[in-house]
Formats: sequence, C-alpha cells, structure tokens
Amino acid sequence: MGKLEKEAVQVRRRGYLRDAVLTAVGGAGLLLVAMAAPNVLQLLGKTPIGKRFKDQTRSTLSRLAKDGLIRFEERGGKKFARLTDKGRDALAFEQQKRMLQEGRKKRWDRRYRIVSFDIAEKKRAVRIRLRTIMQSTGFIRLQDSVWVYPYDCEDFIALLKADLEIGKEVVYIIAETIENDQWLRDHFSLPRK
Repeated sequence: MGKLEKEAVQVRRRGYLRDAVLTAVGGAGLLLVAMAAPNVLQLLGKTPIGKRFKDQTRSTLSRLAKDGLIRFEERGGKKFARLTDKGRDALAFEQQKRMLQEGRKKRWDRRYRIVSFDIAEKKRAVRIRLRTIMQSTGFIRLQDSVWVYPYDCEDFIALLKADLEIGKEVVYIIAETIENDQWLRDHFSLPRK
C-alpha cells in the first residue's frame, strides 16, 4: 500500500470514529467522557490495540470540542460530553448523508431532484467539497454544476448548504422530466418509460 493510500485510510478511520463518537453523544444526550465504562478503557489501555483506541477516542473528543461540536461539562466530579447546536446539525447532516449512501429509498415518485450551483472561484475548495459529497452520496453529474438524484433529498441539501455555508449559491429543483433520461433510469434502476 502506497503512502497516499495509507493517508486516505487514516482519514477515513478518523471520520468513522468522529461519526461514531458524535452518534454516541447524540444518542445518549450526555455521555460520560470515560465512555460510561472507565474500567473497560483501563483494561483496553493495557493492550496495544486498546491503547491506540483509547488515545484515538480522546483525541477525537478533543477535536470535536475544538470544532465546537461538543462541549464538556462536569457533574458530580465526572466529566461529560454534550452536543452543541452545531454538533446536532453535523450529526443530522451525517445521518442524512448515510441514508442517501445506503439507498434507503421509497418508491420513485417519477420526479427528479436537480441540484444546481454557482460557486465563485474564491470559494473553489467549497465547490470541490460539494462535488465530492454529491458524488459520494449517489448523485449523478449532468453538467459540471448540475447534479441529479431521483429521490427526495431536500433535507440533506438544506443541511449541506448550512454545513458549507453556501445558501443562495445552491438551488434545489424538482423536475417532472429530463430529456433523454433513459440512461438515468438505468443507472438508478428506475422503471422504464
């Protein structure tokens, strides 16, 4: 495995752990920083894998706090993590993204959802991130800044716009038809005309 592949694996793992910790804090509402089982972490700390997991969890919690997604509180001499409003938004965004990626779809209502954007060159990094997210969640590119998806994804797009801070630069369209759409129907396994 090359250097770039190893770095990519580390970034993905960090993202998985970040999402897992956010979900745990969000699901519990308030999470004991020692993960509600301090003895387990102490036992894990004695193994090489456990030590790395413990360290990664702590650094993930620190990163989440630094990013403003969680905040730490003390109650009865114990330290707890709680989601902030920004953390709740990030968690909702990740859950919506996961739902689209996993393909939890209802019956197709014969409408396409089109997302069009016009993001200035000075925000190039945001534009690239938007395209990457669109592709990774299953949208298909019609043109450079026009993407299509056959199922309701309005909530996801609203959260994405908020996350990337690009309100008016992104337009969500619901279309009845797209000319010569058979290739889209084939791609998404939709009924033929």
